[in-house]
Amino acid sequence: MKDVVILGSTGSVGTQALDLVRANPDRFRVVGLTAGGSNPELFEQQVAEFAPLFHGLGEEASVEAAAEPCDVVLNAITGAVGLRPTLAALDAGATLALANKESLVMGGPLVLDRASPGQIVPVDSEHSALAQCLRVSTGSTTGYHDVRRLVLTASGGPFRGRTRAELAGVTPEQAGNHPTWDMGPVITINSATLVNKGLEVIEAHLLFGIPFDRIDVVVHPTSVVHSMVEFVDGSTLVQASPPTMLIPIALGLSWPDRVPDAAPAVDWTRPETWEFVPLDDEAFPAVALARQAGERGGTAPAVYNAANEVAVEAFRSGRLAFTGIVDLIADVVAAHDVPSKGQLSLDDVLGADAWAREAATQLIDRTAPRP
Repeated sequence: MKDVVILGSTGSVGTQALDLVRANPDRFRVVGLTAGGSNPELFEQQVAEFAPLFHGLGEEASVEAAAEPCDVVLNAITGAVGLRPTLAALDAGATLALANKESLVMGGPLVLDRASPGQIVPVDSEHSALAQCLRVSTGSTTGYHDVRRLVLTASGGPFRGRTRAELAGVTPEQAGNHPTWDMGPVITINSATLVNKGLEVIEAHLLFGIPFDRIDVVVHPTSVVHSMVEFVDGSTLVQASPPTMLIPIALGLSWPDRVPDAAPAVDWTRPETWEFVPLDDEAFPAVALARQAGERGGTAPAVYNAANEVAVEAFRSGRLAFTGIVDLIADVVAAHDVPSKGQLSLDDVLGADAWAREAATQLIDRTAPRP
């Protein structure tokens, strides 16, 4: 029996995690629940059903919950507000099942320095796939001397195949209609711009220590192959399952063990076509921009993430064009001076985050003044 704290319990990942708990009461017990507060009625229902020892709404509640005694903290918060809870969970010694990629991307070495070996278990389906392939091939998730490259798959979002010119008039409603995955509104838009994939490239580098020039992205529309590992002898291991988050969530909660029947497997009695096409960097420059920010290191990834969060909200409110999201990120990242000192502190990260938000807001206000 594992005691579990779930941060972001009313979101897509959080609600699916609770589905797994319901289906496996002999394996998991919920001892903490937090949420951002956007759906208080659902949160009250969850608290009544699972009767956690600790529950609360907001960032401070999540920081406190992450430090509670437990076996696993699932950080399913969206955005930069997940950083402090991530650090709290690591400092408390719990296994961190990490769905909040932003906290690792923006914190980088700060987060890794707080983590013990194996303490962070990725919950993003792509990184869970990589971890599974690496464990099968090496018996561990560290020391990849025989790995040639990591290949992250991307669905391509709802606008796959469009040119940049054809993306100019995209609406928030169109960007929120993902063809494969059912996710929250911000992550869905991040998937449409491929910013989400850019964040995942940085995340893969940090999690597995593979250089950026050995991390590739390929478009795979059906999202059955979640990612691949290519080895120096030419062999490639693929992790495949239907497009559901239940498997990576289950692995995050139970790692290194698997949860039987966490989700249906691929039905091999039916015809299945796996299509892979190159990423169009001209129409979707977010991945290349993220790679540049990751290679700069320091606070540059935090700036990339913060500028995106501001840009997405401006797009959703009609103050920024769809193509303007990545353009804005590029402008803010280019204007940022990465501190030259070696050790990254929490103040450095939070300061860069605040600077980027202000810079992005000012740029938006110049072109689309508030009514």
